Amino acid sequence: MKIYLADKQDITRAGLIHIIGSITGTEYTYTEDKNELLEALKSQQDAVVILDYTLFDINDIEELLVVNARFPKTRWLLFSENLSLDFVRRILASSNHFSILLKESPMSEIREAIDFTIQNRRYICQSMTEMLLQPESGEEETIKLTKTETEILKDIALGMTTKEIAAKRFSSFHTINTHRKNIFRKLGVNNIHEATMYALRAGLVDSAEYNI
Repeated sequence: MKIYLADKQDITRAGLIHIIGSITGTEYTYTEDKNELLEALKSQQDAVVILDYTLFDINDIEELLVVNARFPKTRWLLFSENLSLDFVRRILASSNHFSILLKESPMSEIREAIDFTIQNRRYICQSMTEMLLQPESGEEETIKLTKTETEILKDIALGMTTKEIAAKRFSSFHTINTHRKNIFRKLGVNNIHEATMYALRAGLVDSAEYNI
C-alpha cells in the first residue's frame, strides 16, 4: 500500500516513518505541497494520504472535498494538532474515506488509525470521539487569538489577500496561509465571510472599518 505523507513537521514525519516501517506491505513517499500531492495521486490514487490539514497548503474544506471527489479511491487520515468540531462533522458527513486522528493521540492509536485507513475503514481517535459526543452548550467558545492572528484577521476582514498581507508583514505566503488556517480553526469557520462576521460579533474588528 502506498502512503503519501503530507505533513511538514520533521518530528511527525520521523514518528510516522517508524510506525509505517513496522507495517508489512507498505511504502511511503513525502509530498512537500499540494501540487506534488496531486501529481502523485494522478499516478496512483489507490493510496493513503496522511495529511496535516492545519499546516499543509490546502486552503479550505471545499478544496479538500474537491480533491477527494477527484480521487475517489484515495483514503485520507487527517492527522493534525487541532481540528474544529464543525470541520470534523462536515468532513465526516461528506465521505467515509476520511479518518480523524489528533497528534496528541498515543502511539497505539496512531498505529491503529493507520491500519484502519489502509483497510479502508473509518477511524476516529478517542479524543475527537469524546468531543463529538459532548452535548452542544449553545454558547460560543472564548476566542483565543494571538496578537498576530488578530491583526491578520483584521486585514482579511478589510479585504486584503494572503499575498498582500504577506507583503505588508514582510512574511512568506506560506506563513500567512498557516496563520489563516489557524484563525479559521480557532473560530470554527470555513471561509473568509464567516471569519469576518465572527470577528465583528466578537469585537475583534471595528465595524466602522469594515464595509459590509
